[in-house]
Amino acid sequence: MDFFHSQQTLTSIEWVLRAVVAFAFLLIVAKVLGQRSISQLRLLDFVIALVIGNIIAHPLSDEELGLKGSLITTIVLVLLYLAGIFLILKWPWFRKLINHKPIPVVRDGEILYKGLRHARISIDVLLEELRKGKVVDVKKVALALWEAEGRISFFLDPKYEPVTPETMQINMQPFYLPRTIIKDGKIIYEELAETTKDEAWVVSYLNSAYQTEVKNVLLATTDKNENLNVFLYR
Repeated sequence: MDFFHSQQTLTSIEWVLRAVVAFAFLLIVAKVLGQRSISQLRLLDFVIALVIGNIIAHPLSDEELGLKGSLITTIVLVLLYLAGIFLILKWPWFRKLINHKPIPVVRDGEILYKGLRHARISIDVLLEELRKGKVVDVKKVALALWEAEGRISFFLDPKYEPVTPETMQINMQPFYLPRTIIKDGKIIYEELAETTKDEAWVVSYLNSAYQTEVKNVLLATTDKNENLNVFLYR
């Protein structure tokens, strides 16, 4: 375990071991931090990601720095991060201190320059975010807010909202999430058990309808009527 400690020189195997340990450790850290810190880089998330990256990176490039100290420091930082998340959930004043309130940047079709300046974003960023939401005309936007995580939430004026079946008073079938029966050439028996079909039916269906076997199927799903939709390797 000498590769954990500072050395004058490290062998190739010791460098590899350091990299493997650091990689596995960061995966565990990412799991502990949760999906929130990966998908939504708010202020607290950004700080912890930046600091942890620096702490772990240095021992991987400098043999005179021990890996043990970096791991201990990272664990302490993760605990502080989790404590910070707890405080954000527990006390509104701390939440306001860390995460700013949504900043209006568009209201009633008018761009709010003060809002853009407060959010420190340019008009180009605003237009880019609106394009991502397939909004081509700012005049159609009733309200747009710059969120703490660095994205824009927008709400169209009701008269520009898409027509929905509910608006037209049309009865629709309930939503059904297709079940994945085959994936990467293998039957997912847990999903198949939730249907009224069995493996013999699947094999027979593939043979009669596609003249193929399970191993040649990239993906197969069932619809609400338990019909099999098949995608073969191409």
